[in-house]
Amino acid sequence: MVRQVPAGQVTTYGQIATLLGSPRVARQVGFAMAGASHSEQDVPWHRVINAQGAISDRGDFERAQEQRHRLEAEGVEFNERGRVDLSRFRCTFPDFVWPAKPIDPD
Repeated sequence: MVRQVPAGQVTTYGQIATLLGSPRVARQVGFAMAGASHSEQDVPWHRVINAQGAISDRGDFERAQEQRHRLEAEGVEFNERGRVDLSRFRCTFPDFVWPAKPIDPD
């Protein structure tokens, strides 16, 4: 899901959780993105922010600075309070289609 967020756009932990069918697991999405920032180089973890449009640093200030630097390099702007205008930069996933039923692996 996060791989579908294009450069220059962001999504929120809650938006990802909702699209995955579990709107109350935004915190778990955050934990997954924290893990991806260190291990999964092909996951654009930096494009996932909180519902207020801010970076959730959770005490890891270096990671937060890296996230902001990456977003700014892609053209995402932050206001004076360190927040992204979600009405302007939020990904809407227009091409995302959730399967109507589970895909049969056979």
